[in-house]
Amino acid sequence: MCALAMLAATADRTTPLVVQASRPAVNRTLTAVPGIKVGHYTLAERPTGCTVVLIESGATAGVDVRGAAPATRDTDLLSPVKMVEQIFGVALSGGSTFGLSAGDGVLRYLEEKNVGIVYGNRHIPIVPGASIFDLGVGDARIRPTADCGYRAAQAATSAPVAEGSIGAGAGATLGKIAGMEHAMKSGVGTAAIEMPNGLIVAALVIANPLGDVIDPADGRIVAGARNGSGRGFADARRLVRSGAPRVRIGDNSTIGVIATNAKLTKAQASYLAQMTDDGYARAIWPIHTIVDGDTVFAIATGTRTGDPDMITLGSLAADVMATAVIRAATEATGLPNYPAVRDLK
Repeated sequence: MCALAMLAATADRTTPLVVQASRPAVNRTLTAVPGIKVGHYTLAERPTGCTVVLIESGATAGVDVRGAAPATRDTDLLSPVKMVEQIFGVALSGGSTFGLSAGDGVLRYLEEKNVGIVYGNRHIPIVPGASIFDLGVGDARIRPTADCGYRAAQAATSAPVAEGSIGAGAGATLGKIAGMEHAMKSGVGTAAIEMPNGLIVAALVIANPLGDVIDPADGRIVAGARNGSGRGFADARRLVRSGAPRVRIGDNSTIGVIATNAKLTKAQASYLAQMTDDGYARAIWPIHTIVDGDTVFAIATGTRTGDPDMITLGSLAADVMATAVIRAATEATGLPNYPAVRDLK
């Protein structure tokens, strides 16, 4: 099933889902990959928070950073030429560089569980992370801390992942190329596909781009900069091509995780992250700008042995990431001045 078919199959949450008692609902989120848990924690004081991905048994990982304004931690460790071979979590948060401290809470949680690289009589968890810039939504003095990361880790489960304006996506917005006054609400999105041979590829994203979210099937704007009436779209493509002057650029960055049960080397994981970035490019316009900090972490649990088909794996990864971006837009809940897709209907 292609990613857009999965989107169509799951987008209408108002339609009753009929499931036979002997057949549990299929998990089409990041936790479809065995061994992965996801937890959210949303701050009550303002729309922001943390989303934590845990792989307590360890996983091979890579990363690709395309945006020119990233807020990241420990991404150098994921280079194929660095010593560390496994990670045990990924900390995603709001709060820009301030929010990177959420990773400290994840480290504490995993250390308490004796998870990590063994060093003497201690365990050292490796937990890279990234943050979106959401300081313009509410009081910028309120941002995720280490406690936020710890609570998100405590909440992590292997159940299907909750989507929308939650966790690190609580303060996410999109369509800011015409200014924040024309932006829309975004959030967390996730998607997954399982092939007949048992290969699983899944994505989770916090979509907070400068640009519009586009359906790659037909080029239709799913969500983006609103026009003067506030009920339609200005179309970032038309604005840029018209040469219209831009106002102050908003608060951006799209950060996400691609996961698979395939067995990969660090070099292959890094290449998978690069191919996954194509999913951003298919579903967001413009993308990877000088004011975006777009980042993809790739995780390979290795429970499915055998030589990976990197062409198939990378193609599926871009596909499910594009679907996850669309879901981040369509599953969001609006805030004052930042309507969601559902508010425009």
